[in-house]
Amino acid sequence: MRTSTKVVLAGGLLFALPLPGTFITGALVAAVGGVLRFLGE
Repeated sequence: MRTSTKVVLAGGLLFALPLPGTFITGALVAAVGGVLRFLGE
């Protein structure tokens, strides 16, 4: 599994957690994973 896929999955899990702050953090982590995938990592 590629690093970018792991980062996107981690962001998705954080996004789904019902804890304060994880919504925004998960979205940012998923966005970073998307950028890594775009750059070919």
